[in-house]
Amino acid sequence: MADPLALDAAGVPPTPFEIPGARGQFRIQVLNEDAGRGVVTSIVHIPPGGFIPAHFHRAGPEMHYVLEGELLERGQRHGPGAFLTQAAGVVHGPHESEGGARVLTVQHWQSRDGQFDFHMAEATPATDDSPRAAEGVPGESREQAERNLGGGYG
Repeated sequence: MADPLALDAAGVPPTPFEIPGARGQFRIQVLNEDAGRGVVTSIVHIPPGGFIPAHFHRAGPEMHYVLEGELLERGQRHGPGAFLTQAAGVVHGPHESEGGARVLTVQHWQSRDGQFDFHMAEATPATDDSPRAAEGVPGESREQAERNLGGGYG
């Protein structure tokens, strides 16, 4: 008997979606939405040459696992098996992919009531330990942000 909680991602068709300031036609497969916990799990299809500008989310943390292809995060290359995390309010990106990628993403709701929790930000150098956002998210150290990461997933 099949596990009623198991989901075959191949059975979920990817649909186009827009990301503010992005280049390329992105598609998404929403695998699970847990309204009680406010968590959504999806596979994001990044097109060849795709680009998402540096940004942050206020709603909560997000996690990315590269399934296929290569993701460039602030110019650093991450191939299949790479795992990246960002706490709420922490600037991340720009994200790019030269040849395209599929990325499993778990995040707090990024869209609610038609409002997309995506805030453009100035990219910070990789050596900078403090988040810096164009809209002034209250600063906390990267260490504090990492301790808070996943607080809503319990």
